[in-house]
Amino acid sequence: MTDTAVRPDPIAAAQAPARSPLREIAHAFLSSPASVAAGLFLLLMLFVAVGAEFIVPYDPVVQNLGNRFAGPSLAHLLGTDEFGRDVLSRMMTASRIALLAPLIAITTAAVLSVPIALLAGLRRGLVDAAAGRLADALMSLPALALSMAIIAMLGPGLVNSMIAVGIAFAPSLFRVVRGAALAVSRETFMESAESIGCSTSRMLWVHLLPNVAAPLLVQATILMGVALLAEASLSFIGLGVQPPDTSWGSMLSAAYQNQFRDPFGGVAPGVALALTVLAFNVLGDTLRDVITTGRHS
Repeated sequence: MTDTAVRPDPIAAAQAPARSPLREIAHAFLSSPASVAAGLFLLLMLFVAVGAEFIVPYDPVVQNLGNRFAGPSLAHLLGTDEFGRDVLSRMMTASRIALLAPLIAITTAAVLSVPIALLAGLRRGLVDAAAGRLADALMSLPALALSMAIIAMLGPGLVNSMIAVGIAFAPSLFRVVRGAALAVSRETFMESAESIGCSTSRMLWVHLLPNVAAPLLVQATILMGVALLAEASLSFIGLGVQPPDTSWGSMLSAAYQNQFRDPFGGVAPGVALALTVLAFNVLGDTLRDVITTGRHS
């Protein structure tokens, strides 16, 4: 009896085009309802943040003391605050801060940590030892307390507070990038690049950085949500966004101070803050799963 089973052609399988990393990520996102919902939510936030000046129903800073603490209505869908300002308009305007603040913090952390982490992973030695001890010392301090100490030197405000948060995040980002760089630096192609005389800068930015970009992106995405919580906490105590600008953290602070006059004043900014942080975490988890699956496939 002859074997009529169809066997796969090894040559055809080898010549089959591999799915690109971007397609792998897109497939993972589209196959997860939670990731799709998180992506759509952040896209909606981006749309609102960019077009806030054109779509807000009222000027978010104009006061109407005769209409303080008004409940939800057709004129004011989320009511008004202690100064008679439209809560929905202020929520939509604050979405800019919710996207801008984490971006400032993560950019600061990356600028401070990534170059040193790449160099430490590539060359090790004194640079690795000194940077590692400094990172350990900073990580032993509570991030929020460290941020407040830095703000005390720089002064309050959105940019200064997010720079402070970025400095506090730099050690954890350094650890992630340094570990990935250390593993990649032992690969054969890195040894080959060094053997043919590639400069240190070329090895760092051309050969090493693209190969550690994946864990860096995952960590940065997850830290976006943490940075947003840090901004809200600092704005809550008056060290972040300063009037007349507004953020969800400052709106929660005002709602706390007027909780007996307006018991539900903190619901809208609180829900928006929780959903945005959740969206960042879902995207970070999805990216991590894609990278982990790719490494083990």
